[in-house]
Amino acid sequence: MVRRHPRFSGGKGAVQYNLRAANFEYMTDTTHPAIEVPKAVSTTLDINEIQRILPHRYPFLLIDRVVDLKPRERIVAIKNVTINEPFFQGHFPNLPIMPGVLIVEAIAQAGGALLLTEVEDRDQKLMVFTGIERARFRRPVVPGDQVRIEVEVKSWRMNAVRMEGKAYVGEKRVAEATVTCQLIARNATKVEGTEPPAEPGS
Repeated sequence: MVRRHPRFSGGKGAVQYNLRAANFEYMTDTTHPAIEVPKAVSTTLDINEIQRILPHRYPFLLIDRVVDLKPRERIVAIKNVTINEPFFQGHFPNLPIMPGVLIVEAIAQAGGALLLTEVEDRDQKLMVFTGIERARFRRPVVPGDQVRIEVEVKSWRMNAVRMEGKAYVGEKRVAEATVTCQLIARNATKVEGTEPPAEPGS
């Protein structure tokens, strides 16, 4: 006598099996939309990335690397000082010292790298000085020094920024200055006079 498996017999079991099969047949895969992960903001920049942001070139590009960057807040850049710097030929013969004004320029360039990362059409823009305040030069910078430039934003407008910069060799502060800068179009024939952005609470 052949015994039929309950699944294939004509009773309640067959109905249950057929319902399960029907449900399986009409099941469809559900595709979940991909979740877009916000692109992380780079916190470091090498020299090639710096040159894609700043218009300066040798011999007037005065930062070599960015080691920390927080948009609209602060930036830390490095300048490696070598005897091959062209300004050492005359400043001074047999006593090479980096001019203080170029340290301030390096502070401004670091701030410019911070500012211009926020500007989409930066290829059509230039950043120019509109003011230098509280400049202090504490120690000479000489060939072989690595200058660490720390810049913090004090106030920010659409086309102008006030920044406080400090320069260090090792743990010793060598210079400091507060600078204000303005964005202008590259084809501008002159810089319009503007008031620097006020600091919060002033």
